[in-house]
Amino acid sequence: MKKLLILIVAGALYFHFYPNEKLNAWLSEQKTMILGYFSDATDTKIRLKADKIYQDLSKDFAQFTAKEKEYVAEITSSRKSVKDFYQQYCNTNKQTPKLHRENFAKVCQVIGQYSSLL
Repeated sequence: MKKLLILIVAGALYFHFYPNEKLNAWLSEQKTMILGYFSDATDTKIRLKADKIYQDLSKDFAQFTAKEKEYVAEITSSRKSVKDFYQQYCNTNKQTPKLHRENFAKVCQVIGQYSSLL
């Protein structure tokens, strides 16, 4: 047991001071794969329906143009598109040319309320 511990410590020190790019890439790939497996195994299956965001925004549609309504319908067509929009625009505060500034803020605010379920 003592020899195994010494071997592990020696291997860790070697890889710490003399890193290998191929090995690091392989370890990163394995880590990502294992984290994916754990994520799938511990998933609670509680999801946000994308149309819930559309329903919440529908009360403010009087201020939206027809093209903006179509764009919001496109955004809320799936959970993945909502998540992509939120990460691309809302998290970075980058304005989209398809929505007016106030309407963009409303969309991001509503999505932000449900961001933990994305």
